[in-house]
Amino acid sequence: MARAFVFPGQGSQAVGMGKELAEAFPVARQVFEEVDSALEQNLSALMFDGPGDELTLTENAQPALMAVSMAVIRVLQDKGLDLAATCSYVAGHSLGEYSALCAAGALSIADTARLLKTRGKAMQQAVPVGEGAMAALLGLDLEQAQAVAAEAAEGDVCEAANDNAPGQVVVSGSRAAVERAVKIAAEKGAKRAMLLPVSAPFHCALMKPAAEVMAAALAEVSFQAPVVPVVANVIARAESNPAVLRDLLVQQVTGSVRWRESVLWLKDQGVTSLVECGAGKVLSGLAKRIDKEVSGQALNTPADIDVFLASLA
Repeated sequence: MARAFVFPGQGSQAVGMGKELAEAFPVARQVFEEVDSALEQNLSALMFDGPGDELTLTENAQPALMAVSMAVIRVLQDKGLDLAATCSYVAGHSLGEYSALCAAGALSIADTARLLKTRGKAMQQAVPVGEGAMAALLGLDLEQAQAVAAEAAEGDVCEAANDNAPGQVVVSGSRAAVERAVKIAAEKGAKRAMLLPVSAPFHCALMKPAAEVMAAALAEVSFQAPVVPVVANVIARAESNPAVLRDLLVQQVTGSVRWRESVLWLKDQGVTSLVECGAGKVLSGLAKRIDKEVSGQALNTPADIDVFLASLA
């Protein structure tokens, strides 16, 4: 049975995440200390104890989610797991692609933390608060959602940003256009269409200033070849060339997160099990909705890790 390790994106954060891991495993604690040190910020205290509104800020949530994902990976490795022998691919949802690259050895933890802090700040600053929006269109497929976005644009930006699962597409763009998309989607038979509580319109053309910031930041960082291929969001297939992976991360800022297609591509390669490393269970939940034959398993507590390792024995 081929498996892929997958890494969650923004929205999976919650106060208390990683705390059990830090208390149970010294190697997990080391990851949190490494991230705190790289950022010169007590991010782990914010993760463990809140406040939640500060943790949810994009520039905090992104490195925090990566830290929990890497804590899980380090615990697995400390217990003897060889990533390349255990999974065929890694993939991550939006910021999770950075976690996937870090897990696969393409980036160091310190560099990944700093890149995500920069990415979070740049995405937040690209569009003044209140001028952009994102909305979930439920019950429409990708082509229908793209048609809604095109009709709603009216000269503004409105694009399909996340194709998460069949009938679950998120559109992103200028607030007026996204609000129009919500109305049009309802008229076209969407089960639900609702604005999301996000602080910026991610993964659309309005993020171009953030893409330029990330191009400069990524150019400064050392990239290694990953030990397993990384399935990139914007192409929905695997890549191992460090130069190409770097470029794909720049494209990803304005590009669409093609998660549904990525999972279907993995299935076509024989992957039937997605192991979600990090906070929450969003990707595990999406797995079955994308394809009944693909199972999802979330690892975010010491007990989850024990169960998973026992299943490999």
